[in-house]
Amino acid sequence: MEELQLRQMLILATAVAMVAAAALASDKLQTLPGCTSTCGGIEIPYPFGVGNSSTQPQQPCFLEPNFDLVCNNSKLNWGDFIISSINVTAHQMDVTFYVARFCNDSENDNNPWMSTAETFTVSRTENKFGTIGCNSLGFLQSTYDNNTYGTGCATQCNGTDATIIDDGSCSGIGCCHVDIPPRMRNISISAATYKPDDGWHGCSYSFVAKRNSYNFSITHLKIFQYLELPLVLDWTVGERNCSGFERSRVEYACMNNSDCNDADTDIGYRCMCKPGYQGNPYVGCTGVAATIVILFVGATSLYLIYQKRKLNKLREKYFKQNGGSILLQQLSTRENSSRMIQIFTEEQLKKATNNFDESLIIGSGGFGTVFKGFLENNSIVAIKKSKIVDESQKEQFINEVVILSQINHRNVVKLLGCCLEREVPLLVYEFVENGTVYDFLHTQKKVNSETWKTRLRIAAEAAGALSYLHSAASMPIIHRDVKTANILLDNTYTAKVSDFGASRLVPLDQTEIATMVQGTFGYLDPEYLLTSQLTEKSDVFSFGVVLVELLTGEKPHSFGRAEEKRSLSNHFLSCLKEDHMFDVLQFGMVNEENEKEIIEVAILAARCLRLKGEERPSMKEVASKLDAIRQMEKRPWINRDQNLEETQYLLDESSSSIYERGEDSSSHQNTSYDIIRDRIPFALDNGR
Repeated sequence: MEELQLRQMLILATAVAMVAAAALASDKLQTLPGCTSTCGGIEIPYPFGVGNSSTQPQQPCFLEPNFDLVCNNSKLNWGDFIISSINVTAHQMDVTFYVARFCNDSENDNNPWMSTAETFTVSRTENKFGTIGCNSLGFLQSTYDNNTYGTGCATQCNGTDATIIDDGSCSGIGCCHVDIPPRMRNISISAATYKPDDGWHGCSYSFVAKRNSYNFSITHLKIFQYLELPLVLDWTVGERNCSGFERSRVEYACMNNSDCNDADTDIGYRCMCKPGYQGNPYVGCTGVAATIVILFVGATSLYLIYQKRKLNKLREKYFKQNGGSILLQQLSTRENSSRMIQIFTEEQLKKATNNFDESLIIGSGGFGTVFKGFLENNSIVAIKKSKIVDESQKEQFINEVVILSQINHRNVVKLLGCCLEREVPLLVYEFVENGTVYDFLHTQKKVNSETWKTRLRIAAEAAGALSYLHSAASMPIIHRDVKTANILLDNTYTAKVSDFGASRLVPLDQTEIATMVQGTFGYLDPEYLLTSQLTEKSDVFSFGVVLVELLTGEKPHSFGRAEEKRSLSNHFLSCLKEDHMFDVLQFGMVNEENEKEIIEVAILAARCLRLKGEERPSMKEVASKLDAIRQMEKRPWINRDQNLEETQYLLDESSSSIYERGEDSSSHQNTSYDIIRDRIPFALDNGR
């Protein structure tokens, strides 16, 4: 109801503005009541007019006889001349006027003249006088008060040689032009030739023409097709100047809100609207500035109110559309939720990111773009903005909020809040400033014993976070997109597992759930690809790839490598099987101090990469094993041969399922790659 009232008010204000605009438009066409306003599409503003008023037969439609016009066959005539426009503001009138011609043939020679009356003069600013021909003369003469004065120009050229004449330019050869003197009235134009024995037998032409209405061409020396050209007349009213009306307003033509102006006139005066007014000064000027401002301010205020209400309605719509009600309900029913998330407004996050400035982007991927943001309390946050807006993305968004809201673990990135009042929903995380493990491995390229200790600690911390998600959370959570790009590092290189957009909650009475295959190429569990049955062991396989990535420093899959090495996990297992483990480890990382730890981690990675999920360890076992490896310095050492024997046993076990299907064992190194490439359709996700 309130929105309807706002719409009605806006429509009313618009209607008033349109009426005002129509009134302003009518000012441009003002004539006396009952008088003809147009003829053949040409406007007839007062003081000009045609005949008498139809409503007051005794009232002429013109101010004085000089402004009496005739409308004949849709042509507006002023004496013998056709009018093309009348401008009451500039006090000018455009007419067509004849071209003078001289051809030594008295029957075709022409010397036109115009009787203008005292209040009309040929405009010196809007016209030029020109002559066309070789060895030609042109004259423009004016007669007033028994005196004759004028101007003219001459051309010289050989009519048989046109190469020296500039086509398109009236340079004085073949064509000349001059400015119009002031106060030219009652004009006459003539053309002539001289030196008739110089081989020139063409005609000469002279004319007054409106500026830019005529362009010279060499062809005009032979054939000049113009009989008439447009000409501009300046006009004034009355016979007095402005000072003649100081004591008497009799016969004064300037109406309401207009002033008298006689600058640059020798006879008569002009009426001009006062500043802030517009219209026809001979009928009366209207003041519109204040009205327009009031209308503009009023309409703008109503529009802004309407837009604000509309925006609020839209935000409410997006809040519901993005699952806000469901989210609040789910959060309120989470008994074990250890903290409350903050609901941010769109304006807060726009301000925090300088309207999502691209220079603040710190990461992007398949599900969204992450911006660095600065809140008003000076805290730094990471703001995730989804790229695609569809129902599946919104479901993932709400899913991530629900999952993260119940997690409180030092190695899981904290969700601080969200924004639901825009089409693209937003998540606000704690800012983890040192990039990702993927960046650490493939960008920084640091290789030494200290780096291995950091890598081992990262592995143990990430494993601990995943173990917590699988077993210690109020409801088990399967991450479903474990990879180095989703493990963040803070300034002390502490690992923080992130990006739960693809994660799934697992009811306590279930061990697996059927779902569409989703994850990142190179990390996907082959069993999950074949069955679409998601289990905790799917995360274990992906974490096994992460361990291999930490050991080798190589990307999980690369078409730039040789075919047998494209799948990192398969190549790693193949090297272990052939007792070439140290060939695949990152060069320069292994030394006497860490060799034992690296072998243990390699064995653990092999266990995680078994094809059958039931044969893989749980994340709790993986986390415990990594913690134990970090404490190996306090334990007796087990010799290398024993570990390598265990490695061979594990690899044999990993490939047993292949043999059961009757496949050759040599194909094992490419098994995962072949499944992905040839047999299983899936969606790629290269993002964080």
